Amino acid sequence: MIVIKVGGGANIDIDAVLSDVHQLWKSGTPLVLVHGASHETNQLSEKLGIPPRFVTSESGHVSRFTDSATLDAFAMASGKLNLRVVEKLQRIGTNAVGLTGVDGRLLEGARKDAIRTMVDGKRIMLRGDHTGTIEKVNVDLLRLLLDHGYLPVITVPSISYAGEAVNADADRAAAAIASALAASHLVILSNVPGLLRDVNDQASLVARTTVAEAETLAKGRFKKKVLGAKEALAGGVGEVVFATANQTSPVQAALAGGGTHLGRSSLGKDPA
Repeated sequence: MIVIKVGGGANIDIDAVLSDVHQLWKSGTPLVLVHGASHETNQLSEKLGIPPRFVTSESGHVSRFTDSATLDAFAMASGKLNLRVVEKLQRIGTNAVGLTGVDGRLLEGARKDAIRTMVDGKRIMLRGDHTGTIEKVNVDLLRLLLDHGYLPVITVPSISYAGEAVNADADRAAAAIASALAASHLVILSNVPGLLRDVNDQASLVARTTVAEAETLAKGRFKKKVLGAKEALAGGVGEVVFATANQTSPVQAALAGGGTHLGRSSLGKDPA
């Protein structure tokens, strides 16, 4: 079982990813695809007069502040992308099914109405947030689809225990799904080749690392990817790979050794 997460940032070669997903699915490899929608959400938010607002937590993690209007924009953007991804997969012969985390309570957790953030070195509380941390995955729904030959294509938003739609981090969502399915691999694709020692030098790629080193090296929004990797490995996933989406057969290239690899041993000691 492989869980693939493709980022929603700008300059992602989604066609290369989907072509590779199709080849793997056609070969009989069980797959789940998770995708983000950050760039599309930013563009739509600007058009709607809701400038994107990002906040940094006390631990240094960057996330989108999601008020009710932003949640609506996010739902529209992620829904549109999900439809287009499923459409492209169907066109090339992959029987994909699009889902949000709300559908069938696929991705469920507690809503965080207020978040602590740092602004100009000061700790403040922001209220009216519609985000959540995924604590439960409806594995039965995923296995029902997988066992009948479908490819689940998943986007957040997710659902709170109270039945409210909430935003959630797509990397951590993919980690939760991979853990719930006991996946052998979680492949996280973005527009960079992997974890870099120097964000301005793509030749500084770290091929294999520990979680501790990755936490030290990660900058900005990559910190959430490392957090997702840590959660996936702690949840029993065999290996996490950070790699680029922008190459031929990006998933297979990552599985063959490309990008940055973290194995379960990297949680507590140097990788083999």
